[in-house]
Amino acid sequence: MTNFALDVTRLGFSALQAVSPDLAGRAAFQLFCRTPSTKPKGAKAKAAHAAGAARLAGAERFNIRLAGGRQAHAYRLNGGARGKRKRYLVTHGWGSSAAYMAELASMLSATGAEVVALDFPGHGRSGGRFLHMGLAVETIAAAEARFGAFDAAVGHSFGGAALMVSAAGLLPGVAPVTGERLVLIGAPSEMGWLFTDFGGMIGLLPAAQAALENEVHRVTGRRLEDFDAGEAAGEIGRPVLVIHAEDDKEVSSLHARRYGAAGKGVRLLWANGFGHRRIIGAAPVLAAIAAFLEGDRGVGEALDESIKKDAEIIPFFELPARRAAL
Repeated sequence: MTNFALDVTRLGFSALQAVSPDLAGRAAFQLFCRTPSTKPKGAKAKAAHAAGAARLAGAERFNIRLAGGRQAHAYRLNGGARGKRKRYLVTHGWGSSAAYMAELASMLSATGAEVVALDFPGHGRSGGRFLHMGLAVETIAAAEARFGAFDAAVGHSFGGAALMVSAAGLLPGVAPVTGERLVLIGAPSEMGWLFTDFGGMIGLLPAAQAALENEVHRVTGRRLEDFDAGEAAGEIGRPVLVIHAEDDKEVSSLHARRYGAAGKGVRLLWANGFGHRRIIGAAPVLAAIAAFLEGDRGVGEALDESIKKDAEIIPFFELPARRAAL
């Protein structure tokens, strides 16, 4: 938001919550779920989007219908009846799209695997301007129902957290993704920090903030604190590779440390120097993902002692409260 738009928004919520904190909380949830414009901003974003679109130009395209009339979009590489092969799912972050994940998707398809890359609702070619975690998890389930079981899944940022929420079966009535291996890149380990910061940004008082967070329960059937992807990582009984950069300015590296401390099945690989966005196309990252998906158990195990020492469970209240574009 621009400073002017934020001032107007804060003024509006100040008036609304004075009349009804519950209405203010519900309105805040709708605003929280509003997705950014799909048009890339800035020269770098435009170049990255154009390059990704070119990589996906030959992919099959599918519309995936969801409950409530919403829809998602999917690209498929190496699809069709071409014999037995692995099938991988790729999910993007908030404000992103499959086009920005195209280098990763292309690398996976070059192994001969069938690759499905999603555009979540409100992103890419899916249309609309609305998304929340429950809807993202429903999209993952719908993709598996449409294309068949995935052997593994790779997700960036919000898309990585959505994969973990799905794999753990945290959303009532929604089938979990069945991938035997998961890769999370720059992914948050829980969502409470986003709601706290968002409420502070628009000036919500405690009653309206509680109403905002209660909307999560009303819409998804689970409370906000139940969406603990970090804890779930150690409970799903599947190998998980967590890749993060300590210089990530959008999702703190503390989230990666929470994942890394979740259990023996979780491996933490630092990709320092690549930040939050360049990490998804970095050559060392792509190589590590390919090796992990092929069953290389050594990936992510060479942690130095300082990282091991720091890899303790980070309580929610120690996580930085920042509203980031995921």
